[in-house]
Amino acid sequence: EVQVVESGGRLVHVGESLRLSCETSGLSFDDYAIGWFRQAPGKEREGIACIGGGASDGATRYADSVKGRFTISRDNAKSTVYLQMNSLKPEDTAVYYCATDRVVRTICSLNTRGMNLWGKGTPVTVSS
Repeated sequence: EVQVVESGGRLVHVGESLRLSCETSGLSFDDYAIGWFRQAPGKEREGIACIGGGASDGATRYADSVKGRFTISRDNAKSTVYLQMNSLKPEDTAVYYCATDRVVRTICSLNTRGMNLWGKGTPVTVSS
């Protein structure tokens, strides 16, 4: 079965850190770019970080809102992508999803359009 499963979300306080995991199965994981997306209450889903596969050597992209605070990484041996989140703010409160468009690309995408495999998400709440 092809799937992605996010985990690690929970309630944290401002300034704390959290690491999310995205475990995949049934994919040619090494080849595909994987992205992290989030959706806050009442807002559209947005791409925040992505990491390339294959020949990209794990090239990354970040949204301005998380640049310098969040780090995406991948462990191909475990078919897992991580999102290390530091210096968390209340505005980081959202449901976090990972997704892929299952396209072999050297430049990953932060655009929700075209993503055709999504997890169910993991909620992160940052309390002040």
